[in-house]
Amino acid sequence: MSASPASTRRSSRGRTRRSTNAPRVSRWLRVGIPSLLVLLWVVGGSIGGPFFGKVDQVATNDQSSFLPQSADATRVSERLTDFTGSDTIPAIVVASTADGSALSDAHVTALQTLATDLAAVDGVSGDASPPVVSEDGQAAQIFVPIDSSGEVRDVVEQVREKVSAEVPAGVEAWVTGPAGFTADLVKGFLGIDGLLLIVALVAVFVILVIVYRSPLLPILVLLTSVFALCVALLTVWWLAFAGIVVLNGQVQGILFILVIGAATDYALLYVARFREAIGEGRPRWDATVRAWKGAFEPILASGGTVIAGLLCLLLSDLATNRALGPIASIGIAFAVLSALTFLPALLALVGRAAFWPFLPKPGQSALPADLTQPAKGFWSRQARFVARRARPVWIVCTLVLLAACVGVTQLRADGVPASDLVLGASEARDGQAALAEHFPGGSGSPAYVLVPEQDAARAATVLQSASGVDAVAVLSADAPGGQSPVSVSDGALQTTAFGAPGTPAPAPTVADGDVLLAATLADTADSPAADETVRQLRADLTTELGEGTALVGGVTATDIDSIDTSIRDRTLIIPIVLAVILLILMALLRSIVAPLILIGTVIVSFGAALGVSALVFDGILGFPGADPAVPLYGFVFLVALGVDYNIFLMSRVREESLAHGTRAGILRGLVATGGVITSAGLVLAATFAALGVIPILFLAQIAFIVAFGVLLDTFVVRSLLVPALAYDLGRRIWWPSKLGRTDAAERRLDA
Repeated sequence: MSASPASTRRSSRGRTRRSTNAPRVSRWLRVGIPSLLVLLWVVGGSIGGPFFGKVDQVATNDQSSFLPQSADATRVSERLTDFTGSDTIPAIVVASTADGSALSDAHVTALQTLATDLAAVDGVSGDASPPVVSEDGQAAQIFVPIDSSGEVRDVVEQVREKVSAEVPAGVEAWVTGPAGFTADLVKGFLGIDGLLLIVALVAVFVILVIVYRSPLLPILVLLTSVFALCVALLTVWWLAFAGIVVLNGQVQGILFILVIGAATDYALLYVARFREAIGEGRPRWDATVRAWKGAFEPILASGGTVIAGLLCLLLSDLATNRALGPIASIGIAFAVLSALTFLPALLALVGRAAFWPFLPKPGQSALPADLTQPAKGFWSRQARFVARRARPVWIVCTLVLLAACVGVTQLRADGVPASDLVLGASEARDGQAALAEHFPGGSGSPAYVLVPEQDAARAATVLQSASGVDAVAVLSADAPGGQSPVSVSDGALQTTAFGAPGTPAPAPTVADGDVLLAATLADTADSPAADETVRQLRADLTTELGEGTALVGGVTATDIDSIDTSIRDRTLIIPIVLAVILLILMALLRSIVAPLILIGTVIVSFGAALGVSALVFDGILGFPGADPAVPLYGFVFLVALGVDYNIFLMSRVREESLAHGTRAGILRGLVATGGVITSAGLVLAATFAALGVIPILFLAQIAFIVAFGVLLDTFVVRSLLVPALAYDLGRRIWWPSKLGRTDAAERRLDA
């Protein structure tokens, strides 16, 4: 008598249950281990959470502090206090009549009173200068020295409030200069702690709800990201506090987005594996173990690849780039750790309920036996399309990407003026425009020339003969305002006396045998014309005095040294990142051909993203250009993160190829990872796009490049190009590993 179908099913379920429970783990361990892991992460997150409001205590936005110690601008900046007596950054109050008429005596008197009152503002170091009236009589400027060791933004805001309250009627006033631009820049970063995180997390939550149609699972994934970020921030804060790393608003914003995006990506990969195990009917603990074993290698490899790429930034000469490398690596490390410990612990406790109300059904995650035949589901149809049209697909995709790469020729990544760094309204930028209208463009931001006292006269002669220099002075503690105009007579440096006849001329301040000359440039300090003037001054001083005798610093010199160093870093680091990632992929995939294909596709994808971005920046958004670091950052993020998705895909392809043959394994890997990688790509693009809410040009450009590049990589490279090219090549992609030399049965399957 044969067994009934029902009894057969019960017997089968019993055998499955017994097999999946062996070896059996104690219930206390199955509950205790996940609970302990959750508790540890909750404690770490609770400690790190309050540090979001303390980042400004350890952050700096002083550009000169990012330069290498060998840079001329850095060496001059370090010596500046020897001549000024204090470490200050100038703010310039510019006042002009609203109707274009000349300032009256009453206006000048009121501005004199304002200058006196500004000295009483907490954070202003010393006295503000008396108002200096322009030659056309329509404007005046007041120099306000601000202590650079304090909160420059807060002091500038107080100065602006006092100026707004005391400026005489009929007169408009702005606070600009280096301190004004620093304040506007720091103000632009204030949204990082709040708005940036809210936008990023809301975007991720909405995408996850749409993808998984579950209210609980997105919360668990977001908790994984948030706790990883909290612990990473705690670690970074103490490193910055100890002076081990340099943290600024730019690095902070990238850290936040990178951790949220990466942790979510890794979490989604684990969720996909856990869902598969649950769909097979496995209990929570068995599903957890199976998912962890399947996700461990690709998550660890992906995280390691990103970390390796980021650590290449340590080769940079710019402190801000060197800081981003270890800081972002710390964030990625905690993202990996959270995805492999915290999330598995949560899902081990919650189980199938995490997917409510659409619980995984037995057999739902099973892959079709033959993906070359018609099948249900988007990714099954995609796999069939790739199998039937492999060569045309990868050729067309490659041609489209190469065509988009042409736009790279339109990218202007040779630096932008400081006045254009802040998007939207900027009082400092408006003030600089008013300053340039009535005064020499470089007023308040001179080029400083550090030169031995015996060579000062020759250096002053070079400065005075330069077409882009409006005036030359020497720093003197005896002169009003700390500077005295100079001239050269009989080969000697002469200063100008102030006051009643017979008043002795102030003596230049001498420190360690050197004097400091201040050259007021005819053009604004951050303009291309000012850059050219300073470059020419350096060349002329070297010709006249010899190499290294005179050092040129100041705002313009700092910009030049930053741009030159960024270009050098870009040229050096990009090839090294490629080489490091290639070696990692070779070790992971046990192949040479497959890693070369993956690296090649990612490079083409990056070129296409950069080309399209260049056209958008120039033709649609009207950006003035880009910092040289923009292509470098875009490359590091896109290549490292783009390889992530290829690792997710090809690690699963290799797993399936071992069991089913290469071509079948490629199709099965595409179907198995299609949904999770697409979801991860959408999440990562959304998180990087959130950087666009911060009104800083650099971050807005990085946001677009990375977001567009990730979408391009997700929907074109990983979904079409890589599977089609790999399918066309067949088992040759695994050369020279054993997987590339199959037996006869596998060759028949792979044919």
